[in-house]
Amino acid sequence: MSTVRHHVIIGSGVAGNQAAETLREHDPDSRITMITISRLPFFNRYDLPRVFRGERDWRRFIIYPAAYYRDNRITLRRATRVVNVDSASQILKLEHKESIHFDSLLVASGAGAYLPEELSEFRPLLHGFGAFRDAVTVADALPKGGHAILLGGDTIGLDLARTLLDTGHRVTLVAGPYTFWPHEVTPEERPQYIAALQRMGIVVVEAQSRGGIAAIEPGAKGLSARKLTFEDGSELAGDVVMPFFGIAPSLDFMLGSGVDIERGLLVTPNLRTTNENIYAAGDVCQIWTDKARRYCFYHGWKNVRAMGELAARNITGANEPWVPTQDEALHLTADGKIQSPFWEYQ
Repeated sequence: MSTVRHHVIIGSGVAGNQAAETLREHDPDSRITMITISRLPFFNRYDLPRVFRGERDWRRFIIYPAAYYRDNRITLRRATRVVNVDSASQILKLEHKESIHFDSLLVASGAGAYLPEELSEFRPLLHGFGAFRDAVTVADALPKGGHAILLGGDTIGLDLARTLLDTGHRVTLVAGPYTFWPHEVTPEERPQYIAALQRMGIVVVEAQSRGGIAAIEPGAKGLSARKLTFEDGSELAGDVVMPFFGIAPSLDFMLGSGVDIERGLLVTPNLRTTNENIYAAGDVCQIWTDKARRYCFYHGWKNVRAMGELAARNITGANEPWVPTQDEALHLTADGKIQSPFWEYQ
């Protein structure tokens, strides 16, 4: 029987690729398989706003060429969906019925955009921004000098707003509880940060002051493509409406797996789940923190990359605890604009 270990990684983002690189370094004879639902190899989603500057060649967003995976003996399976994980038998099943055995499993499937339930009926009229194709679609729908309405206003949305303004578009933010997420902004701090957004050129509408969103509809012929109506009867017209309400871990395939789940996969400080052969890293997991005495999410490119590396080291024999690597506070620059450390990914 072969003694070569098979490391399986679900997800091909920052955490998954950093883990694969570290696994290959620390376990050079192992098999490594990376499974992702994405059709594209690893790309930098933080670069997606570049499509509004005219960059439409998907190859320019790719981090590693195909040769990288071949040279490092990493089997990359794209457009492949995991539907179930059996932790007891160490087998995961794919949507097309194939079963794969693993010696270690790293869940680094990340998270998808969260949409509040009360807005779910309007989903067909909203433009997403989580994938390259989404970014191109919304860029095509937004005419030169067009008007983008951003709902919620998490840090991903605010980062996009900076590019939209810089490329001559108009931006209106319908602000609410998710504005500035995942930063924790107190009610006392909020006015100064809202004022900073306005100084940047963003028109801010507080949803609560208008009773909340009542409807999102197609615009009338010859007018803007979208019409947003508030509960007080006031309206807002724009070319696109984009939701930015934070993210939700992508882990449906882990339900029934036998590992503990709250909002994310619950892991110890060394990133191990309640199964000794399964680890998690990135936006999909909640890490136990002794100081806070609770399970916490840690976001941002630097944190996610560090988690992937740490998980791989621990899978290959280390037992090191998680230490955050990223500032999580929202800042004001000298000229009064906001600056989020979650916009840094170098």
